[in-house]
Amino acid sequence: MTARPANAHQARLLRLLRDGGPNSRAQLGDQVELSRSKLAVEVDRLLETGLVVADGLAASRGGRRSHNIRLAPALRFLGVDIGATSIDVAVTNAELEVLGHLNHPMDVREGPVAVFEQVLAMAAKLKASGLAEGFDGAGIGVPGPVRFPEGVPVAPPIMPGWDGFPVREALSQDLGCPVMVDNDVNLMAMGEQHAGVARSVADFLCIKIGTGIGCGIVVGGEVYRGTTGSAGDIGHIQVEPDGRACACGNRGCLEAHFSGAALARDAEEAARAGHSVELAARLDASGRLTAADVAAAAAAGDATSLDLIREGGNRVGQVIAGLVSFFNPGLVVIGGGVTGLGHTLLASVRTQVYRRSLPLATGNLPIVLGELGAAAGAIGAARLISDHLFSPA
Repeated sequence: MTARPANAHQARLLRLLRDGGPNSRAQLGDQVELSRSKLAVEVDRLLETGLVVADGLAASRGGRRSHNIRLAPALRFLGVDIGATSIDVAVTNAELEVLGHLNHPMDVREGPVAVFEQVLAMAAKLKASGLAEGFDGAGIGVPGPVRFPEGVPVAPPIMPGWDGFPVREALSQDLGCPVMVDNDVNLMAMGEQHAGVARSVADFLCIKIGTGIGCGIVVGGEVYRGTTGSAGDIGHIQVEPDGRACACGNRGCLEAHFSGAALARDAEEAARAGHSVELAARLDASGRLTAADVAAAAAAGDATSLDLIREGGNRVGQVIAGLVSFFNPGLVVIGGGVTGLGHTLLASVRTQVYRRSLPLATGNLPIVLGELGAAAGAIGAARLISDHLFSPA
């Protein structure tokens, strides 16, 4: 993809076609509020670039039938969601429909060189399957703070060896296409906004609970990143004065008391202390426990696991309650690996938020689990690069 929209009108048309699919010139004109002659000029220019193609006749609205327009079917975006313990890679078309999706276990602490070797291998596998001849752009999510304009991680607590690594520059050279980089929870929010539970909401919070905890903030339909790109780093809000040591160097952070890693640690302590036969059996079988083990034990009725989940949900809910009172969102979405804990976690979060926040903020506030699961970040990554490419050069 070498062409870019020449002006804001063309960019608006491209995004409408991305989000709404093929449409007639007449219907596009209704949405962008351009005169028929001006719309014809802009559409014809887009047709010349190859970014859009004619797609047959539209349904009649009386008089001469209009032609449908759609984004070029050959356009391909790569969405990469690098988590703390796994990588998701997806290929989408220009309308962000997932054509192929791969997941691979990977510890982000192995460093950027090893992680990106795996990303490139997964991208090559998707290409070899016939889904894409090449990529017109790629979006990358990483589990740590990102200086957004440069696409560079900055002092990420759970990503040793990544500080200052030129992710965007390195992957752009390897993939041969434009690359954009963002924090993984921002991309999860964008994914849920595009194809998930937040499709019709302009102002919402997306909480990701995995190895770490973060929050994507969407205001007026756009991700809010803050002045330097660190907005939403709620995992390092203190919930326990003089509490546990956190990877960030402080004590008592939410992430240190409830996250995938913290839950696994607490479950192992409970198993070794003889508080749970179910957890002890799982620990004996595998030598370690994960959040998934706690979820399975809870589903089997294990009281200790249920207590651990409720306690963690209460702590997360306390933090979210403060965010709700401050931001007054229209929706709170909870996603990430720990959402396998399901409705026990959700019930505890809801209880705290509805109890602690003002009724005016919570009276019509849904707090729900994300719809897209592991694909949310990869879809959001494809959305990120399409937003960039569907903007005036």
